[in-house]
Amino acid sequence: MTIQNRQQFLAVIAIAAIALFAADRLVLSPLAASWDQRTSRLRDLKESVSQGTQLLQRQQTIRTRWERMQTQALPSQTSLAEDLLLKAFDRWAKESGASIGSIRPQRKTGDPAFILLECRADASGNLGNLARFLYELENDPLALKIDLLEMTANDNSGQQLTLTLQVSGLILIPQENP
Repeated sequence: MTIQNRQQFLAVIAIAAIALFAADRLVLSPLAASWDQRTSRLRDLKESVSQGTQLLQRQQTIRTRWERMQTQALPSQTSLAEDLLLKAFDRWAKESGASIGSIRPQRKTGDPAFILLECRADASGNLGNLARFLYELENDPLALKIDLLEMTANDNSGQQLTLTLQVSGLILIPQENP
């Protein structure tokens, strides 16, 4: 090979290398990135369809559970809800043998669809009484949640205990259907 042929050959190889590099950067890399994005989007869509299908299959169970939650929620009139909650505390205390020291209900609003009725209470008794009190509270059909629970001893031997707890109940406000 002569020098001129060698120079032409090297120039062709250099141009081919630059063309391949440009093709990679301008065509192949964007196509690969687009393909990866499309694959990711398809995976997300398949997952979304799968979740939707599962929700449709569980629709009746979910609706039944929601209806039960609505029936177990506190009444929409706050005075009735407070009365029901206070009677429940008395019932739990009688069934457990614990004595109630104080009950302080408080309404919290924020969302127009519901009101949160928080009730802070102090109960005293021995460990068995307070355990039974908590058992009765947890097994009551009212839709209540224990937000705070604190137990302290009143004597050195730990026989007399005080239970401070805060429970919250949901008051659903009926929505008007258009």
